[in-house]
Amino acid sequence: MNVSLDIKIGQMIMSGFRGLRPEDDPATLEEIRNGNLGSIVLFERDMINNTDTLNVESPSQVKELTRRLQQNAKIPLLISIDQEGGKINRLKEERGFPPSVSAKLLGEKDDPALTKHYADLTATTLKKIGINLNLAPNVDLECNPDNPIIAKHERSYSSDPEIVTRHAMEMIRAHHAHGVLCTLKHFPGHGSAKHDSHLRLADVSALWSEDELLPYREIIAAGLCDVVMTAHIFNSHLDAEFPATLSANIISGILRQQLGYDGVVMSDDLQMKAISSNFPLETTLSQAILAGIDIIAFANNFLYDGAIVSKAVEVIKRLVREKKITEERIDHSYRRIMRLKERINGLREEENTEAPTQE
Repeated sequence: MNVSLDIKIGQMIMSGFRGLRPEDDPATLEEIRNGNLGSIVLFERDMINNTDTLNVESPSQVKELTRRLQQNAKIPLLISIDQEGGKINRLKEERGFPPSVSAKLLGEKDDPALTKHYADLTATTLKKIGINLNLAPNVDLECNPDNPIIAKHERSYSSDPEIVTRHAMEMIRAHHAHGVLCTLKHFPGHGSAKHDSHLRLADVSALWSEDELLPYREIIAAGLCDVVMTAHIFNSHLDAEFPATLSANIISGILRQQLGYDGVVMSDDLQMKAISSNFPLETTLSQAILAGIDIIAFANNFLYDGAIVSKAVEVIKRLVREKKITEERIDHSYRRIMRLKERINGLREEENTEAPTQE
């Protein structure tokens, strides 16, 4: 079947959705209906209006939201959320969701059975409410205890790559058992950073270590990696010009060639100031795609642009027309994304066959 360039590019876009019901965000809903948007990310807190409710009110509300979003989609959506646990917890207990704990606590306990227990709770919940991609686990090493966005938020299992790998694998296996995909983040490692890339570009040139690659290497080799999310970190030893999200040396060179990963690579939110304050949209999109990014993420929560999806699609189409990006390159990402979406059905079949009592 022939697929239009618009559809292929649309599958490469992830956007935040604003509201508790599909009709609350008509612009995004229209992009979904047109096939110009392949993935959604949900948030609890509205950072723009400084309120505690954006997409999440209760389990039944989220379930109905995701059901109706999928109902409107030409191609089934990846619907994602950051549900790491602890402080990075979009599904709060006071809203009717099960309890969660931080990666740091689990790493300190170092009890895989305990990690599996909480991962099962999370994965079961996500499956029931229609979220098929968890933007977790975080496999950053706690290299810098003063890191404002990783260590200070207790998001790392440990500074020891073996502990990080062990618990990340437990989390991933539990999610797969319930038909939910996972995301390793933030490649090639955000744990050594001194700054928060939401606010500025984080330079890790003096602190980054190759040990930060070890969890990726092991999890990829074990065949457990669904998606890798990139970091908006700059490391002059790995790329003297671009941060990781825009770096062919890091994504195509280290991740794909050295670590042998051929799955989906997702950017962190391109509206974060580390990227948006330093690169214009066209440069960001061009460089990200040429670097090897498959899913281009716009959270639309720290910075809102109601037309960002159509803008991104039009810019990428123009880059293809001008032969700055080949359609073959778009095809590579489209095929990876479609394989990932097909895997969700495979995971569901596996769950139904092997673990019917888990529901």
